[in-house]
Amino acid sequence: MRILILGGTTEASELARLLAGDARFQPTLSLAGRTTSPKPQPIPTRIGGFGGVAGLEAWLRDNAIAAVIDATHPYAAQISAHAVAACRAVSLPLASIVREPWRREDADRWIEVDTPQDAAAALGGEPAHVFLSLGRLELAAFGAAPQHHYIARTIDPPGDVPLPPDIRFVYERGPFDDANEDAFLRRERIQAVVSKNSGGAATYPKIAAARRLQIPVVMIARPDKPGGVPLDGAQAALRWLKTLLAHHG
Repeated sequence: MRILILGGTTEASELARLLAGDARFQPTLSLAGRTTSPKPQPIPTRIGGFGGVAGLEAWLRDNAIAAVIDATHPYAAQISAHAVAACRAVSLPLASIVREPWRREDADRWIEVDTPQDAAAALGGEPAHVFLSLGRLELAAFGAAPQHHYIARTIDPPGDVPLPPDIRFVYERGPFDDANEDAFLRRERIQAVVSKNSGGAATYPKIAAARRLQIPVVMIARPDKPGGVPLDGAQAALRWLKTLLAHHG
């Protein structure tokens, strides 16, 4: 059974490990190509876009795909919309791993906003040391608030995206534990954190560290994200695939 996994998340990597070596399935993991040196995966991997809905439809047909699992990031709304449309067009089953968002706790100092532009405005006029825990494509929005001293932690250099004038990059690959995040926020004298509400355990330590240190977090809300059958993780995705296999068998 040929499977396409739309990936780039810890759940996608976990599902790849579960399927590796299982002769019943022939999976391909698709990555968007945002990271120049992604972690090696135990199953065949393709990197780059499909060329919109029509390109994805053609790829699914050409590769005789029997089912698609969308395990993309909660903010990757475009590829999810394309997956819904393409799977509908070629009558393929689609399931989506839906990661629960983080919930505000009593001691959290969250400022909830809708967009990176709103986040830049929410930082206020007084210069501050701000940790931008975002992808490189969101960094340009903070050029509208040039008074702040920004720290961005990324895997790769930002490339040719526009940047705020006072920004410094820390090149590290996570995950980072509670002690790492406490030390990072203290060392960089961070006074505000800007984050997406990604959910999951992998990047939550920065949120917990901000709570302990009473640092405000400007939290960017999730977009509306189309999807297929909702699943809560890689194990649930494997069960769904086994059910499909039994049905088609």
